[in-house]
Amino acid sequence: MSEPEHAVMAAAAASEGLALGAFVAQASLAAAQGRVVSEYAFLREALAAVLLAAGQVQRVGVNLNQAVAALNSGELVEQLRWYAQAVARAH
Repeated sequence: MSEPEHAVMAAAAASEGLALGAFVAQASLAAAQGRVVSEYAFLREALAAVLLAAGQVQRVGVNLNQAVAALNSGELVEQLRWYAQAVARAH
Protein backbone atom coordinates (compact mmCIF):
# COMPACT_ATOMS: atom_id res chain seq x y z
CA MET A 1 0.00 0.00 0.00
CA SER A 2 1.38 3.40 -0.92
CA GLU A 3 1.75 6.16 1.65
CA PRO A 4 -1.23 8.12 0.28
CA GLU A 5 -3.38 4.96 0.36
CA HIS A 6 -2.24 4.25 3.91
CA ALA A 7 -3.14 7.80 4.91
CA VAL A 8 -6.63 7.42 3.44
CA MET A 9 -7.16 4.14 5.29
CA ALA A 10 -5.80 5.55 8.56
CA ALA A 11 -8.09 8.58 8.30
CA ALA A 12 -11.10 6.36 7.61
CA ALA A 13 -10.23 4.14 10.56
CA ALA A 14 -9.84 7.15 12.83
CA SER A 15 -13.20 8.56 11.73
CA GLU A 16 -14.79 5.23 12.74
CA GLY A 17 -12.91 5.18 16.04
CA LEU A 18 -11.11 1.97 15.09
CA ALA A 19 -7.52 0.87 14.93
CA LEU A 20 -6.27 0.61 11.37
CA GLY A 21 -6.09 -3.20 11.53
CA ALA A 22 -9.65 -3.48 12.84
CA PHE A 23 -10.94 -1.12 10.17
CA VAL A 24 -9.17 -3.04 7.39
CA ALA A 25 -10.48 -6.34 8.75
CA GLN A 26 -14.07 -5.06 8.84
CA ALA A 27 -13.82 -3.52 5.38
CA SER A 28 -12.30 -6.70 3.95
CA LEU A 29 -14.97 -8.90 5.50
CA ALA A 30 -17.73 -6.59 4.23
CA ALA A 31 -16.27 -6.68 0.72
CA ALA A 32 -15.93 -10.47 0.81
CA GLN A 33 -19.57 -10.80 1.87
CA GLY A 34 -20.73 -8.36 -0.83
CA ARG A 35 -21.93 -5.73 1.60
CA VAL A 36 -19.48 -2.96 0.88
CA VAL A 37 -20.56 0.31 2.45
CA SER A 38 -20.93 2.96 -0.19
CA GLU A 39 -19.40 6.38 0.15
CA TYR A 40 -22.92 7.78 0.53
CA ALA A 41 -23.83 5.74 3.63
CA PHE A 42 -23.30 8.75 5.89
CA LEU A 43 -25.53 10.90 3.68
CA ARG A 44 -28.27 8.25 3.76
CA GLU A 45 -28.10 8.16 7.56
CA ALA A 46 -28.24 11.96 7.70
CA LEU A 47 -31.22 12.01 5.34
CA ALA A 48 -33.04 9.46 7.49
CA ALA A 49 -32.45 11.66 10.56
CA VAL A 50 -33.71 14.74 8.72
CA LEU A 51 -36.83 12.91 7.54
CA LEU A 52 -37.50 11.71 11.10
CA ALA A 53 -37.12 15.26 12.40
CA ALA A 54 -39.41 16.58 9.66
CA GLY A 55 -42.09 14.09 10.69
CA GLN A 56 -41.77 15.16 14.30
CA VAL A 57 -42.04 18.83 13.37
CA GLN A 58 -45.14 18.08 11.33
CA ARG A 59 -46.76 16.38 14.34
CA VAL A 60 -45.89 19.36 16.52
CA GLY A 61 -47.50 21.63 13.92
CA VAL A 62 -50.69 19.57 13.92
CA ASN A 63 -50.84 19.72 17.71
CA LEU A 64 -50.22 23.46 17.65
CA ASN A 65 -53.01 23.98 15.11
CA GLN A 66 -55.38 22.01 17.32
CA ALA A 67 -54.37 24.05 20.36
CA VAL A 68 -54.92 27.34 18.53
CA ALA A 69 -58.31 26.14 17.26
CA ALA A 70 -59.31 25.29 20.85
CA LEU A 71 -58.17 28.70 22.06
CA ASN A 72 -59.99 30.51 19.25
CA SER A 73 -63.21 28.67 20.07
CA GLY A 74 -63.18 30.33 23.47
CA GLU A 75 -63.11 26.95 25.12
CA LEU A 76 -59.88 26.17 26.93
CA VAL A 77 -59.63 22.42 27.16
CA GLU A 78 -58.30 21.26 30.56
CA GLN A 79 -55.60 19.15 28.91
CA LEU A 80 -54.41 22.19 26.97
CA ARG A 81 -54.27 24.20 30.20
CA TRP A 82 -52.20 21.42 31.81
CA TYR A 83 -49.75 21.38 28.86
CA ALA A 84 -49.43 25.16 28.92
CA GLN A 85 -48.64 25.09 32.64
CA ALA A 86 -46.10 22.30 32.16
CA VAL A 87 -44.35 24.26 29.41
CA ALA A 88 -44.36 27.41 31.54
CA ARG A 89 -42.74 25.52 34.42
CA ALA A 90 -40.14 23.93 32.16
CA HIS A 91 -39.20 27.17 30.43
